[in-house]
Amino acid sequence: MKGDDTKAIQKALSAILISNLSADGQNWLESIIQSDDQSNKISQAFVMVPRKTGKSLIQLNEEQKLLIEAAGISYIRNWTIDRLCRVWLLSTLNAEDPEKLYATIDRLFLSAEMNEAVALYSALPFLAHPEIWVKRCAEGIRSNIGSVLEAIMENNPYPSENLDEAAWNQLVLKAFFTEKNIKLIIGLDKRANLELALTLTDYAKERWAAKRKVNPQLWRLVSKFINAEIFETLKAGLQHYDQIEQRAIALAIAQSDYQPAKDYINTFPELKLVLSEGNLNWDSF
Repeated sequence: MKGDDTKAIQKALSAILISNLSADGQNWLESIIQSDDQSNKISQAFVMVPRKTGKSLIQLNEEQKLLIEAAGISYIRNWTIDRLCRVWLLSTLNAEDPEKLYATIDRLFLSAEMNEAVALYSALPFLAHPEIWVKRCAEGIRSNIGSVLEAIMENNPYPSENLDEAAWNQLVLKAFFTEKNIKLIIGLDKRANLELALTLTDYAKERWAAKRKVNPQLWRLVSKFINAEIFETLKAGLQHYDQIEQRAIALAIAQSDYQPAKDYINTFPELKLVLSEGNLNWDSF
């Protein structure tokens, strides 16, 4: 994160905290930040936060809404005050010594209960030295706790900006598997890749074999990579009489460069008409 970006984010978070905390809560936070032993104090305070701040959803005025939009963090508008406070505390840790920073936060990960883990993964985009958190993020994808997975997968720019292809693909596949809101995954289209498209196509075939529906957003990630092999799967999908699924496949084909598939979709009058109207997009699903 660039220096100017960090300052804008710190300004936005501080403004929101001040307006959402009582005077006692503000004084408590100030005492933590001004401590000589900052790392230990913040580690201790991290656990105590809900008792000092409560767990209400944050309230934003119009100026604060503009601040978080300008800072690129509009997604925090649905956070609770304790989650925001914990993320802010971690973002203020001294970043000059990456090893000490890592050790401090890693200890919190190792002992975290569910809400603490949510805050820790939510904090990843706000922490210095993004490269040192990659392994921790990848490990988090293996969690079976829904709220923790949502903190990593939904409205979090860190994974798309830092995970390698294998870890990113695992995140996306697990998001489908655990029925997360795919449209909230940041960087979804940018990080699309052939290996993921093939994996998702196999996953779709497994769903069909089990007589289960396929999330239409899946085809969004297949579109750019349609080839002869994937086309055969799409043809099978178009034989299912589910209008949403058919239209999602049709949109994926329309956005692809694979001409045999484009020709084939034109043999479906209803789908050809819907595509020609130009109103179909991935937000439709």
